[in-house]
Parts: sequence; C-alpha cells; structure tokens
Amino acid sequence: MSGTIVVGYDASPGARAALDRALDVAKAFGDRLIIGFGVSPPGSMGDEYRAHRDALRDQAEAMIAEALERAVGAGVDVETALVEDRPSAALVKLADDNDARMIVVGSWEERPLKGAILGSTPHRLLYLAERPVLVVPAE
Repeated sequence: MSGTIVVGYDASPGARAALDRALDVAKAFGDRLIIGFGVSPPGSMGDEYRAHRDALRDQAEAMIAEALERAVGAGVDVETALVEDRPSAALVKLADDNDARMIVVGSWEERPLKGAILGSTPHRLLYLAERPVLVVPAE
C-alpha cells in the first residue's frame, strides 16, 4: 500500500540530504512525495509585509523547483506545496492533510543544545508532529 512522504526543502545541505533520503524511501515503498516549504515573513500586515512575503515566495518557488526536477528525474510521483506558515507548522499541516507516512527534514550545522533552546524546524517537528519525523544530517 503506497502512501505519502512530506519533505521540507530549503536548498540547504541538510535539505538536499533529506530530499535524497525521502526519494530513497518513496521509491522503496512506491510513495508519493510532497516537497513543502513554509513561507512566513516576520512583521505585521501592510505593504512592507506583503512585499517581503512575495519575495520569500519567489525565492521558495525557485528552491523547490530544483527539488521538483530531481524528484521527477528519479521517477517519483511528486508535487510541491508552499504553505503560509512557519516551516514546522507548514510541514505538520501538509503531513496531516495528506495522512503522510512521515515527515523528512534535514539538519545542518546545528548544535543540539542551541537547537533545543532557540528552536529549530527539526526540534519543533519532534514536538509538534503526531507521526514519524526523520531528521537527516547533512554529509
């Protein structure tokens, strides 16, 4: 029985490693892959906020286009999703909405204590997600 895997992608070395692992798992199980990105600029509403949000969206679309190309080239059923929320909340929402098998994210140049104190997407996901989270370190 095939399912869905959600992978967070921001073009960092950790995200590239996460995408590689997510592609391996998707191919092994015949799963569909959703490449997700949370777009949530700081600030409040207004013209400056909208301009910042639009710039982030443009950048996110360019980054996930690269991941989409790799997934299509690997022969995996794939789609992309930009969600207007913080990255961790966006990935949880995508996973919940699609009853995903797991969420896959990367970890890159992050010290465990700093991530636990200041917060990071992998740490938040381990707390927020009600499904397995695979954290893949960058090589």
